[in-house]
Amino acid sequence: MAGLRREPVLMVGEGWDSYRLLDSGHGRKFEEYGPYRFIRPEPQAMWTPRSDDWEAHGEFVPGSDEDGGGRWHFSAPVAEDGWELGWGEDARFTAQCTPFRHLGFFPDMAPVWDWMGAQLAGRSDAETMNLFGYTGVGTQALSRYGRVTHVDASKKSVAQARANAALAGLENRPVRWLVDDAAKFAAREVRRERRYDGIILDPPKFGRGPDGEVWRLEDSLPGLVADCRNLLDADSRFLFLTVYAVRMSSLALAGLLDEVFAEMPGTIEHGDLAVQDSGEAGRLLPTAIFARWSNPE
Repeated sequence: MAGLRREPVLMVGEGWDSYRLLDSGHGRKFEEYGPYRFIRPEPQAMWTPRSDDWEAHGEFVPGSDEDGGGRWHFSAPVAEDGWELGWGEDARFTAQCTPFRHLGFFPDMAPVWDWMGAQLAGRSDAETMNLFGYTGVGTQALSRYGRVTHVDASKKSVAQARANAALAGLENRPVRWLVDDAAKFAAREVRRERRYDGIILDPPKFGRGPDGEVWRLEDSLPGLVADCRNLLDADSRFLFLTVYAVRMSSLALAGLLDEVFAEMPGTIEHGDLAVQDSGEAGRLLPTAIFARWSNPE
């Protein structure tokens, strides 16, 4: 029976050559993405910035309502078609100022990519799945250990993920690139009696599948997690679930995994993802909550 650890875990990304969190505060964050610096909204940065001299190439100014929106304002030229960045030994990808305030990848996921690699250390034959795979940096990280199934409902995101893999010289690695509704695909895999060594899923708060399927996190997540559990067995290594921008505790995610994984071995943990800024104080900026199941050899 999987054991639930109630004490929260903090997974902290400290930045690397291609990315730095420079400062944060007053509801914004100041970041460096390769040769460019940007300011983006960050409601959880409720403190005072260390510096008031944020010289950025661009800033994303949010819309006036809670439903999102907004636009980029640039004070210096930025490559419109994006620019190349990297992570780790062989992951490469294109960063770009998207209409959704993101830059084509989520740097706070770096400690998650490291953690997944630790669960699969020494493997070259692992079968893993990246649900809601976005632009595929996590898929590149997993592809070092075997075959990956990458699933996203956005045709554009999957195309970018494939382009990123080609940029990294990984186009010949065994990856299935699928444009599909994540929940429907997982349910079909259960019916096919497929099995995976590890699954990572990063579902949105709300979304639509390629055929108009509606996804609402609170309603849809339990069924998806149950299907993912059925794609794992006692020899599998992990499931990692991240959730952004919700009024929810990581304890809720852990409680769901505790129920669904009740008959499995291993450990269930939960907590926060955070990014540490590069200043002297090393302040931590929380970004998401997570829950994970692991089953080391």
